[in-house]
Amino acid sequence: MRHGVRLGVDVGKARVGVAMCDREGLLATPLETLPRASALDALVRIVSELNPLEIVVGLPLALSGDHTASTHDAEDFAEGLALAVSTPVRLVDERLSTVQAASGLREAGRSSKKQRQVIDQAAAVILLQHAVDTEKSRGVPPGQLLALKGNDA
Repeated sequence: MRHGVRLGVDVGKARVGVAMCDREGLLATPLETLPRASALDALVRIVSELNPLEIVVGLPLALSGDHTASTHDAEDFAEGLALAVSTPVRLVDERLSTVQAASGLREAGRSSKKQRQVIDQAAAVILLQHAVDTEKSRGVPPGQLLALKGNDA
């Protein structure tokens, strides 16, 4: 298992949830929910402050594994992020992470209205925790590394 802080990013149409994990990759925690319009600039700031090992961006595939409009949107966002920072960016399958996050928040007593501000963070936590757990169990980084200039890891 590689050591270093990682960021998890859940890309939505209105908001982008951000999570981080500790250097040992033990626990992912919520960091911020960003308005989509300013998310890229805010993530560049966060990356410069935390200097993460990598950024894991959720890839929302259909249950069948097919690409959807949301898949292409997340890929475009990840590519823009990869071009804006020198930190490696990985795309990781995130099927059902938002559904799982919403279910967990409901079980914790959060109303739908109150969920909106934290659901993206919760989805980012689920995505990132799954990514670090996968790396621990398999011994290889999860998902697909974006092969863009500046991402050599």
